[in-house]
Amino acid sequence: MWIPPGHPRRESLLIREKLVEGFKKGLVAPEGLIAHGRGECFDYLIGESTQPFADRAMNAAVAALLLAKHPVISVNGNTAALVPREVVELAREVNAKIEVNLFYRTREREEAIDKWLREHGAVEVLGVGEDASATIPELFSERRRVSPRGILVADVVLVPLEDGDRTEALRKMGKTVIAIDLNPLSRTSRAASITIVDNVVRTIPLMVEKAKVMKKMSRSELESVLREYDNNKTLQEALRHILSRLGELSSSKLTLF
Repeated sequence: MWIPPGHPRRESLLIREKLVEGFKKGLVAPEGLIAHGRGECFDYLIGESTQPFADRAMNAAVAALLLAKHPVISVNGNTAALVPREVVELAREVNAKIEVNLFYRTREREEAIDKWLREHGAVEVLGVGEDASATIPELFSERRRVSPRGILVADVVLVPLEDGDRTEALRKMGKTVIAIDLNPLSRTSRAASITIVDNVVRTIPLMVEKAKVMKKMSRSELESVLREYDNNKTLQEALRHILSRLGELSSSKLTLF
């Protein structure tokens, strides 16, 4: 689909097109398209730009990944469709493994995502087929299936576009969980160790750039960044930002998005 360069919603429409193409390729589940629409609503509310509270959360997230012994980036269909190359780049910069994890899991989707990530530079993708032979305790959806070489033994897990059940289960296992979630009220956001309230298409590229700089920092400097981070404060700031924007919009002449 051709979208005019001057279209006011061009970026948003391009993201939708990526997801539609991802659906056609077998990466994205139909339910993933619905989930994106919900997230897009919250992106409107935060102003469709990366806010300071999200930037600080990214710093903490990159610090946690760089300090980790066994970091893993968990990838679902939407993430694979939207930022495949950037996920691979981030994994390379922080020395993390990449693992496919799906709520609507089929062997065909696993293999499609595996192939897509490899086409974008991944050397190894965990969680595909027989590799997803371990399980997360107290979790009963298909997301419970994980790689014994990946999420099962990870100390830090980045979970873009996650569901709350698995975030809670991973926290109970003692793991540091980094969520990317546009909804600061979601169970995922509130259960995660670090929540980046921002759009994944902005977050992952920014994290790549931050990792390139922060990996030159000393361990004590990274620990300081992580120690000073407060996830509850981040969520509170995100909500105050949304309330402020709604207040401004409600008292001024509305313009089209």
